[in-house]
Amino acid sequence: MTDNGAGSTKGVYEAVVRSNKEIGQRFYRLGLEFSGAGGETFAEARPGQFAQLDLSGAPLPSAGAIPEGLADAARRGIILRRPFSFCDVVRKDRKTQVEILYCVVGPASLRMKGLSGGDRVSVIGPLGRSFSVAEKKRYALLVAGGMGAGPLLYLAKVLTGESSKMEVVVFAGARTREVLPFRRPLDEISRQLGFSLGEFAEYGVKSQVATDDGTAGYEGLVTDCFSEWLGEKNLPARDTIVYACGPEAMLAQVADIARDKNIDCEVSMERRMACGIGLCQSCAVECKVEGSNESVYKLCCEDGPVFDSKEVILSS
Repeated sequence: MTDNGAGSTKGVYEAVVRSNKEIGQRFYRLGLEFSGAGGETFAEARPGQFAQLDLSGAPLPSAGAIPEGLADAARRGIILRRPFSFCDVVRKDRKTQVEILYCVVGPASLRMKGLSGGDRVSVIGPLGRSFSVAEKKRYALLVAGGMGAGPLLYLAKVLTGESSKMEVVVFAGARTREVLPFRRPLDEISRQLGFSLGEFAEYGVKSQVATDDGTAGYEGLVTDCFSEWLGEKNLPARDTIVYACGPEAMLAQVADIARDKNIDCEVSMERRMACGIGLCQSCAVECKVEGSNESVYKLCCEDGPVFDSKEVILSS
């Protein structure tokens, strides 16, 4: 497997907003451009890594554009930076463009919605450990719960790069159709061929969609969809790897499925990260100590956010 980015160069850089597109109900893709040293550094950003954005100076959207239920949150000050992973990274003409998938859920992301072309944002990154690219594997199975789709989208791009012979399939789940963080679904012919999600289809990646209420794709949990598919395919364990990002209960179920099949699995954890660089110690993750029944705590921002599923203790 390739290096996972631990210990890679990071710093504080200024990014210029190039785009901020609404792709669904409360879902957006923010495009940031780095030049100079920032462009060089973020060109090396890997899937699963993240950045800390300073949104304290970002403008609030107009009163009419504030979603129902966030009027009170809009008045809160933003003190701490917020962590966001990358759904795409593109190097072009000595500049690097980074895209971030986000959902408007609180005062910081509400201000992100108000960013427009030419605005500037202070960014710390790239941070954390990335997914390992398993070059000797033949099959990569990506399991995304809700906003966990972001880093897996960038991972899909890397896994299907030039000269790659890896077969990649993504399983994306959400409560209902309206909260799937993607652009509109593809046409019926594309869906019949297995390409339901355009963002992944761009990389030749087939997709399985699951919603709890059955309004899109498989009716039920994405982990059930994944488990049934895996049981039908009977892929060779040594040639297969699973990557997952989403709610911890989902990660726990994915890890159990992978363990039962003896398949390697990496999971991207989520914790509140105030600093992102290991100083505040607020993002502890309980991990196993190999060869004993004891456990230790590691930091999601430095030792993760990506962990081997055999190492981390997941709450179901």
